[in-house]
Amino acid sequence: MKRILITGGAGFVGSHLSERLLHEGNEVICLDNYFTGSKKNIEHLMDNKYFELVRHDVINPYMIEVDEIYNMACPASPVHYQFNPIKTIKTSVMGAINMLGLAKRVGAKILQASTSEVYGDPAVHPQPETYWGNVNPIGLRSCYDEGKRCAETLFMDYHIQNDVKIKIIRIFNTYGPNMNPNDGRVVSNFIVQALKGENITIFGEGTQTRSFQYVDDLVEGTIRMMNSRDGFVGPVNIGNPTEFTMLELAEKIIKLTNSKSKLIHMPLPQDDPLQRKPVIDLAKKELNGWEPKVQLEEGLIKTISYFDTLLHANN
Repeated sequence: MKRILITGGAGFVGSHLSERLLHEGNEVICLDNYFTGSKKNIEHLMDNKYFELVRHDVINPYMIEVDEIYNMACPASPVHYQFNPIKTIKTSVMGAINMLGLAKRVGAKILQASTSEVYGDPAVHPQPETYWGNVNPIGLRSCYDEGKRCAETLFMDYHIQNDVKIKIIRIFNTYGPNMNPNDGRVVSNFIVQALKGENITIFGEGTQTRSFQYVDDLVEGTIRMMNSRDGFVGPVNIGNPTEFTMLELAEKIIKLTNSKSKLIHMPLPQDDPLQRKPVIDLAKKELNGWEPKVQLEEGLIKTISYFDTLLHANN
């Protein structure tokens, strides 16, 4: 049994990770300030004697004895991270410093949940880990993009200077149950609009592409990265290399929900990437052949069911 700290453990991805690590027989301490996380995501774990929930903001130091740390804390959707951009960049940078300091003191291994946003609006397609990115340092998305880039720098510097055992993953677009219905991400937006029979908002022409991975595939890749061989620190892309346009995604969701929703087009947001697709050769090589298993339609059906239940419960 390992003692594991998960920052952002009540969030969308963190809650799934908490559940999986508990089921594998570990003790899990879930740290969250509930800015975007929710107690509802982890309330079914509260009766487990090996699960502990702590309300705490990673901007402030936290003292505990643990074996591993998954640093997942940070709002990840544009609606939430642009709400308070200074807080967002503090969460990425000061959160990384505080968790790396903790890992250094107690000798814990620590994983950083970075993001495909470090590639910005990429001039290289698809994106390998060797690509340095094309990021606007002063745009609306910069608080998140540059915050995560700086966190990666901090992780590497703590590793090189202080021999902290680190792992870095770059998460590409992920969806599934426990997403916040108001987070402004494309999958949750389209599903909620379709279930409510509202117009589905497409930004730009809808020809921009994304690669969508189901949350279970992300959790599997994340745990494999934490358990990967000593000396392999990453960064490594964790994402689904199958690419879809926004129009294709919208049409698929309308079909699966039997919705009468119509598509309407809105102006493209500033610095919105036109293409996003991971190269996952490194993950396949280093993470025991990891690759996404859940196809888009299968994952969407599960996610639609979650949102359908959620919307009915709120009515």
